[in-house]
Amino acid sequence: MSARDARVAGVVAGYLFDLVVADPSRGHPVALFGAGAATLERISYRDNRVAGVAHVGLLVGGVCLLGAAVRRRTGSALATALATWVSLGGNSLTRTGSRMAELLQGGDVDAARLLLPSLCGRDPAALDEIGLTRAALESVAENTSDAQVAALLWAAIGGAPAVLGYRAINTLDAMVGYRSPRYLRFGWAAARLDDLANYLGARVTAGLVVMCAPLVDGSPGAAMLAWRRDAQRHPSPNAGVVEAAFAGALGVRLGGPTQYRQELQIRPTLGHGRQPTVADLLRAVRLSRMVQASAAVGAAGLAWWAGQRRRP
Repeated sequence: MSARDARVAGVVAGYLFDLVVADPSRGHPVALFGAGAATLERISYRDNRVAGVAHVGLLVGGVCLLGAAVRRRTGSALATALATWVSLGGNSLTRTGSRMAELLQGGDVDAARLLLPSLCGRDPAALDEIGLTRAALESVAENTSDAQVAALLWAAIGGAPAVLGYRAINTLDAMVGYRSPRYLRFGWAAARLDDLANYLGARVTAGLVVMCAPLVDGSPGAAMLAWRRDAQRHPSPNAGVVEAAFAGALGVRLGGPTQYRQELQIRPTLGHGRQPTVADLLRAVRLSRMVQASAAVGAAGLAWWAGQRRRP
């Protein structure tokens, strides 16, 4: 098998593994990485950017080297497949989004609050049914890019080292990339590196949302309009792009006051539709699945094209 074909096979296999193989409840490699990063933080933490750069550089560099070593030992196809599966979270995302919708449909707000931390870092105690629905929908939108599309693109571009490095960056951003007093300086490198790593993935995701909108009775034109009009007002250069596209496609209004455990953020309004309902959350889950599948096809094509370009 040529290196080009091995990369394509690895990307496709990793995506299919994520569809059919549930994430382990214990011992997931991403969770183990997070535990290791937390242990290192107790040693490396200083309230300055230099310490944050060293922390991120050591962890991301180590993961990339591990991916390269696995590729040498197992071959490109298997290494890419395993690394892609480890790095993807699209199946867990849509399952959790569907479960959240079921709980809200059944009126079990307390159980929905307990489930919300599996989707995002907001304070569930401050949210009612409407707030939980919006938080879940925004998380499904943002993580369609972070947990699936961007990871598939990095797997297609650089195989196992690249996709594992991407997942390490994304995990570190979720751990320390906050504007809280503790992490404002130490977490700066993780947050900025995550912005760079997700820049292309977010825009590819938004483009796929526009394309797939009619499949959930949505509007591609409204998705494009909201993306172009509202995304730039969001504090994140990437989350705003994807959330705005989802809002426009589904005909809902996202954004507004957003309570995290560290702070209350007043987010801009994305889209000019109605408040999202549980039915809209289910549509968002369906849209996410379709975008993920489209991204897998596109990533396989990108891997084939990149391999073709490298051939003499």
